[in-house]
Amino acid sequence: MKLPISLTVNGERVEALVEPRLHLADFLREHLRLTATHLGCEHGVCGACTVLVDGAPARACILLAVAADGADIRTLEGLADDPRMAVIKESFHQKHGLQCGFCTPGMLITTLDLLARKPAPDAAEIRAGISGNLCRCTGYQGIVRSIQHAAAALEQAEEA
Repeated sequence: MKLPISLTVNGERVEALVEPRLHLADFLREHLRLTATHLGCEHGVCGACTVLVDGAPARACILLAVAADGADIRTLEGLADDPRMAVIKESFHQKHGLQCGFCTPGMLITTLDLLARKPAPDAAEIRAGISGNLCRCTGYQGIVRSIQHAAAALEQAEEA
C-alpha cells in the first residue's frame, strides 16, 4: 500500500505516492534524481545524507519520506544559488577540505547550519559541530581549516 506525500523540495512542490518504509534519501535519489544526498551507513551515523528539513539538518537515510510529509526539504542541489554556500564550497576547495568527496555534501550542509548558528566558531566548536559527519580521508584538519576560512570570508562579506 502506497501513501501520498506532499512536500517542498528545493523550492518546488512535490507530490507522490510512496511505500511507507521508503526513506527520504531514497526518495530524493531515486524518485527526484537529486543524487548529492549520499547514502553511506544508512543508520544515521555518518552524515553523508544530511539535508535541511524545515531549516534544520536531518539524516535523510533514517527519516521516512512519509514522516517528511508537509516539510520543506533543501538538498545540496537546492543550495547551489545560496551565496553562503558558494563561499563554503570555495573555502573547502582552497583549504583542502575535500578528498574523495563522499562525505562532502553532508559536510557542506552541516557547515552551512553551523555557521548560521555560530558565525565565528573556534576549532573546538567546529569539531563539535561536525562531529556527526564522518570523513575517512582527510583527518579533519583540512575540513576545520576550510570552515574557519569560510567563517572569516562570510564575516568579511557581511561587513562589506
